[in-house]
Amino acid sequence: MKWRQYPEDVLPVWVAEMDVATPEPVAAALVDAVRRGDTGYPLGDSYAEALGGFAVRRWGWDGVVAERAAIVPDVMLGVVEMLKLVTGPGDPVVVNPPVYPPFFDFVAHMDREVVEAPLGGDGRIDFGVMEAVFGRLAGEGRRGAFLLCNPQNPTGAVYTREELERVAELTAAFGVRVVSDEIHAPLVAAGEKFTPYLSVAGAEDGLTLMSASKGWNLAGLKAAVAIAGPASAVDLARMPEEVGHGPSHLGVIAHVAALREGGAWLDALLAGLDENRVLLGRLLAEYLPGVVWRPGPGTYLQWLDCRSLGLGDDPAQVFLERGRVAVNSGIPFGSGGAGHVRINIATSPAILTEAVERMATAVASVR
Repeated sequence: MKWRQYPEDVLPVWVAEMDVATPEPVAAALVDAVRRGDTGYPLGDSYAEALGGFAVRRWGWDGVVAERAAIVPDVMLGVVEMLKLVTGPGDPVVVNPPVYPPFFDFVAHMDREVVEAPLGGDGRIDFGVMEAVFGRLAGEGRRGAFLLCNPQNPTGAVYTREELERVAELTAAFGVRVVSDEIHAPLVAAGEKFTPYLSVAGAEDGLTLMSASKGWNLAGLKAAVAIAGPASAVDLARMPEEVGHGPSHLGVIAHVAALREGGAWLDALLAGLDENRVLLGRLLAEYLPGVVWRPGPGTYLQWLDCRSLGLGDDPAQVFLERGRVAVNSGIPFGSGGAGHVRINIATSPAILTEAVERMATAVASVR
């Protein structure tokens, strides 16, 4: 999609795909499966077991156990199924905009009400705002759920244990259930530590979605894992059996190979992303000094405040039309998105450099 959505003269640095070669262990596992004719339905606990081993090695967390895990088609469809388990039609689902646009679309499509509790100016959860929103809903006799994005997309915030414990305390106080999208968990910069929501005190009744798809660029190989805390295992057990038929068997094979054998590949990727964050800072200072940017240590996506450039609410459209470079418009990310763009730095330094140069050309053309 990244390289096919736009005409050939447009340089794409938008959707969450990486310009990388497929990890060799993943390619080998897929070739082997196809050669053996192993292309049927998925079955078993191999994905949960592989994710559990990865979680212990990377995060020191042993909370992924097969008895409290289930495969789902992908993270967003898993989010839908988890929300169905803990909310009913018309119930509120609180989100923290600016946030991944499908949070709005999928929640609304399943007949729940999206309620915004905007992030603070630092791109992190504003707990005063959260408490006010939960309090208002409680006053209306409504509880619902909180859909957490950790690490945060698009700001790249990696929430601390203390922040996540505060989430658990606040949601418990108002009887709100937490569903956490942790698809970007493997993608954290050096010096930062990812904390799984289910690993913190008070999160025992939470539900989490994880996948290898973002960390190893496997979005086209559909599969994810839903994980329940000890107190929410009974909820996950109510998920219809047919949901587990949705993941791709080849997707499961690919994700298992990535989690078990793709550690060195991931380390090299993370080192390259760290270098590209530094490069992006230099490029913005040189070509677009008016852009306000707080480096996001999580994900490979960066959130740029372009409001001072005089490009209106949708600078992405100007960058596309006048610079022939595709970034994500901030508007679909909800409150706080106008005047912003999201840029994907999971590409070569040459492409990243040309993208920023083209953005600068677009700005110059309107002045």
